[in-house]
Amino acid sequence: MSLTLGKSFNRNYSVRLPFLDGFFNIGIYFNNKSPFLLFNIDSDFPITKDIKNYKINMFKNVESSSFAETFLNLHNYKSNSLDIINQFKEIKSEFVNDIAFILNENIILSKIVIQDKELYDQIVIYGLTLTSYSNEFIFILTERQNIISKLKKKLVRTSALQIATSNSLGIIDEFKHYYRESKNIYTTIDKSDKIIKIEDS
Repeated sequence: MSLTLGKSFNRNYSVRLPFLDGFFNIGIYFNNKSPFLLFNIDSDFPITKDIKNYKINMFKNVESSSFAETFLNLHNYKSNSLDIINQFKEIKSEFVNDIAFILNENIILSKIVIQDKELYDQIVIYGLTLTSYSNEFIFILTERQNIISKLKKKLVRTSALQIATSNSLGIIDEFKHYYRESKNIYTTIDKSDKIIKIEDS
């Protein structure tokens, strides 16, 4: 699909990623003076293939994504000079073998000095996939770190793009169920129970 840019966007970063028997060309459009961004997706599959077995979702609120809820730890923080919402922190420790990086890019737009402190206006892009469905799942986290010089404030906003087959979405639901069940089991354990040591038996 073609995208006509308005005055809101004046920068573009493009990446080409494999998916099933073809590729997706993903464009990330943003403004060098604003935290807003937009995705553009073009599929590139062989003419003989009629591939419709995938779904595309975009998330302005990353927490609403089942993938992010299940597999990722996100960071939120607010102070007079820093306002962070849903910054990618890490893959949850129990899933480090189930999730793999396919992309990690850092684009610095400018350096700004505020009160002798160097701050970078930049965009950070993470690409993640499921190790068991690496050719059927793409999750792009795009973190916009924007400096508002007038307010001496740094804003961090993250959006996400997900491209997935029904098979990969199915296994995410299974992992989500497993994670919720394991948390429920842990919270129902009576921690006041006496621990029996081997030498006591």
